[in-house]
Amino acid sequence: MPKRIFDIIFCAAGLAILSPLFIVIAALVKATSPGPVFYRQERSGRDFKPFKIFKFRSMAADADITGAGITSREDRRITKFGAFLRRTKLDELPQLINVLAGDMSLVGPRPEIPGFVDRNREAYAEILKVRPGITDIASIKFLNEAALLSDSSDEAEKKYLNEILPRKLKYGREYLERQGLIFDIRLILETIYRILVQKKLN
Repeated sequence: MPKRIFDIIFCAAGLAILSPLFIVIAALVKATSPGPVFYRQERSGRDFKPFKIFKFRSMAADADITGAGITSREDRRITKFGAFLRRTKLDELPQLINVLAGDMSLVGPRPEIPGFVDRNREAYAEILKVRPGITDIASIKFLNEAALLSDSSDEAEKKYLNEILPRKLKYGREYLERQGLIFDIRLILETIYRILVQKKLN
């Protein structure tokens, strides 16, 4: 089964099944902090084409203008309910919309913000030959990424660029070498398992 057909069928079913959960999360986001339900941020997609990624908002509505693009676990911009969404990865569920729209795939290298992509243009020229995904090898390896970053926004960004991003690029290249429907299904199931057991991988 072609990857795109698999994405559409899986996402359509997922959105239908999860629609009650979407409603509950949306209501709680609105009830616990002022601002929109969804957070949208520009990311670099396939062949460097920019798109807006969807997430349930987990931070204060003015987070983009009050701090850095990298967040640590203790970032004060994260709301109380947002911390729960991030820990359980429920904030990522709206990306099923991005998959249906064709911006993303269920599995593929995680999309990065354009500024970080521009710093690694040559590496991303290879990685972004495929659609970025909701999960991939790096998503599993860095399930607890926020805990690895310093509380200081400047230090967190420096650590991300110098230590974490190079490893993500390596995992992105590994995905390109191993990609296929069976491997994608394995990564989806492993992601769900890791989230459920909250097992630290780093």
